[in-house]
Amino acid sequence: MRYRSVTAMLAASAAALAFAGSAGATDLEVTHWWTSGGEAAAVAELAKAFDATGNHWVDGAIAGSGDTARPIMVSRITGGDPMGATQFNHGRQAEELVEAGLMRNLDAVAAKENWKGVINPPSLLEGCMLDGHVYCVPVNIHAWQWLWLSNKAFADAGVKVPTNWNEFVAAAPALEKAGITPLALGKQGWQEGGLFNNLLLAIGGKDLYLKVYQDKDAEAAGGAEMAKVFKAADDARKMAKNSNVQDWNQATNLVITGKAGGQSMGDWAQGEFQVAGQVAGKDYSCLVGLGMPNATITTGGDSFYFPKLADEAKSKAQEELASVMLSPKTQVAFNLKKGSMPVRGDVDLTTANDCMKKGLEVLKAGNVIKSTDELISPDTNTQFNDLMAEFFAKQDMSVEDAQKRFADIIGSAD
Repeated sequence: MRYRSVTAMLAASAAALAFAGSAGATDLEVTHWWTSGGEAAAVAELAKAFDATGNHWVDGAIAGSGDTARPIMVSRITGGDPMGATQFNHGRQAEELVEAGLMRNLDAVAAKENWKGVINPPSLLEGCMLDGHVYCVPVNIHAWQWLWLSNKAFADAGVKVPTNWNEFVAAAPALEKAGITPLALGKQGWQEGGLFNNLLLAIGGKDLYLKVYQDKDAEAAGGAEMAKVFKAADDARKMAKNSNVQDWNQATNLVITGKAGGQSMGDWAQGEFQVAGQVAGKDYSCLVGLGMPNATITTGGDSFYFPKLADEAKSKAQEELASVMLSPKTQVAFNLKKGSMPVRGDVDLTTANDCMKKGLEVLKAGNVIKSTDELISPDTNTQFNDLMAEFFAKQDMSVEDAQKRFADIIGSAD
C-alpha cells in the first residue's frame, strides 16, 4: 500500500508540473520535406520530444524533394503566412530571408545552452550565423559520400561485393547479365548532381573540390583532372540507364530488394534500410567515400529556421523547440532513426550501427569539408543540377560538352 501511495503521489506531482509547464503551451506548425518511411520515423522523434514540453507539434510535411518544398516555404514566409519553424539545408538557402529581416535570431537560447561549445564541427553553427547572430538550429550532419550495396544482388550475380567504386564499375557487366540494374538512380537533377559531386570528391579529391566550389576556378573545372570525374560520371549514367524510378527512396528500395546492385546517396538512405529490417554488414554494405582512399565527407544536413511571429506564446514555443532539437536525448533518438550523425560532440552513440560508426570515424579524424549548399548559391546549384539532369538523360551528350558547360557555370558562380 505504501508503494502504491508514493507512486500515486509522484504521478500527481508530475501531472501538476506538466500542467504548470504547459500553461502557455501552444500549437506550432513545423514544415519539412521528410516523407519517406525512414524520414517519417525520425520526424516522429522530434515531434515526441517537443510535445513533451506541453506544446504541440503540428506537422507540415510537404511531399517531394527539397527542390519542391523550398519555394512553398519561402512563398509562405514572404507572403505573410509564416509557419512556426521550417527546415532548410545547411548553408545559404535561407540567406535572403534572414537578410530581409523575416527570421528571428536564437542568440539567447544559443548562449544559455552553450551551442558554441557543443556543436561539432564549428562550421555548422557558423553557417547559421549572420552579422554575429544565430538564426538556425543545425540538427544533423548528413554526408552525401556513400555507396550502398545489396549483398543479395552481388551474390545472385556471382561476384564479390565491391570494396570501392572502381570494383563496382567492374562488376556492372555481371550484374546486367543477371538481370540486375547496376546503379539505382532517381531521375531528378539533385540526385544526379549529388552523385556527380560524390565522384568529384572521391576521384578528383578534396583540393579539386575546393578549387571548383570554393574558389570558383573555371580553369580547374575545365581541366584534365575534372575530365577524369566526367569519365566516371559517364560510367555511372551507363550503369543507371535502366533505373526507371523518380524518387531517391524508390531507388533505395531497388537496392533493398536486390533489383539493383547499389546506390550512391547520402546517409539518409540508411533510414530506409532500417525500416525494411535490413542489417548493415549482413544484408547490405556501406562504403563511405565510395570506398576510395582518404575518405572525406561533406558536412551537409538540415537546419531549422524560425520566422518572426507576433504571437508571444508561439514565439516562446519556438525557443522551446530550438532547445529540444539540440538536447542530447533528442539528438541521439532522431539521428539514429534518420541515419545521420548528431551535431553534438558530447552524446553517447554506442548503439550506432556499423555504417554510422564509419561516418563518425571520418568525422573524428577531421576529414570533413563544406557541402556545395554552403559554398555556392541556390541559383548556381540549380544551374548545375539542370546540367546534370540533362547529362544523365541524354546518353549521347559528350563528356567534353558537359564539362565545358560545367566550367561556364563555375566561372559565373556566386
